[in-house]
Amino acid sequence: MDARLLDILVCPLCKGELLYKKTEQELVCKPCKLAYPVRDGIPVMLEEEARALTAEEI
Repeated sequence: MDARLLDILVCPLCKGELLYKKTEQELVCKPCKLAYPVRDGIPVMLEEEARALTAEEI
């Protein structure tokens, strides 16, 4: 994933900072408790595609 892209991406819901988890291929928004998938290097920033984080992941 391009580092420059990570610098400008924000959560589409709260506009907050995202944490990139390389091994899981996800962008995580802790305030919204959502993880957005990264497929083939392309972030899928749709709420309906996001996975809810478990209590252990927050």
